[in-house]
Amino acid sequence: MLPEIQDVIREYYLNPITGDTGYNVVNTITWAVVLAICIFPVLSMIRRLGVTIDRRFMIGVISYVLFGSSLRVLEDARIFTPPISYAFETPNIYFVVFVITVLSLAVSLRIYKERYHIPFSIVGLGLASVNIGLLLRSGGIEITYPKEAIIIVALAILGTGLVYLCAGRMKIGFLRDRFNIAILGAHLLDASSTTIGVDLLGYHGKHVVENYLIGIAGTGAVMYPLKLLVFIPALYIIENEMNEPGEVELRDLLKLVILVLGLSPGFRNTIRILFGV
Repeated sequence: MLPEIQDVIREYYLNPITGDTGYNVVNTITWAVVLAICIFPVLSMIRRLGVTIDRRFMIGVISYVLFGSSLRVLEDARIFTPPISYAFETPNIYFVVFVITVLSLAVSLRIYKERYHIPFSIVGLGLASVNIGLLLRSGGIEITYPKEAIIIVALAILGTGLVYLCAGRMKIGFLRDRFNIAILGAHLLDASSTTIGVDLLGYHGKHVVENYLIGIAGTGAVMYPLKLLVFIPALYIIENEMNEPGEVELRDLLKLVILVLGLSPGFRNTIRILFGV
């Protein structure tokens, strides 16, 4: 391999993982492309498993998002050491959690058939509970900012409720859909955790666009309008342009991916702040 290529890989892909320095423009674009490419294989796998992306499945997936986010906080707290810790850095942790989720789903389907969602969700919540227990039992780590964590959740609920009420008054039907409003709620949780973390507790973001906008605005609250301006039009397009029978599964999968992309950092940031990690 040419030295120049090795240097690029080291600078933009390996160093952010080994040094936990976050995202840069190059790896951000790369991971976005990888995510887009993975959509269709995942859709094919879901079809083969015979799973419908409904409320039961979504609740189960959310439990594994909580597991993954709490696992990431364990890495933030330096519970793991290299090279094991590298598996729990972004984006590697997404693949780790994805494999665990799929294995749990497959076993739950094989044993419990149409009642798979109960053990599937229980396993995810159990794994998340183990992570939280490890945080509580780790020396030097304790619940540090409970009020701030409560404020984050309260702000997310308040913001989601306002969007829901305004959508009702303005007759915007797609924002009254439970799936769509849950997606906005997930991203408002992320925005709230960023606002509290950056503005009150001195945390800093690891995403390129996030850091750029916060640097311009001087506050993490800039994430609120960003989230609404990006995801409300995105949901509108998905809702209105993907209604054909063959597109419904892809539409719901896209929504689920967007939900996970909001919940994952939202959960992680909130748990980090709760424990002062």
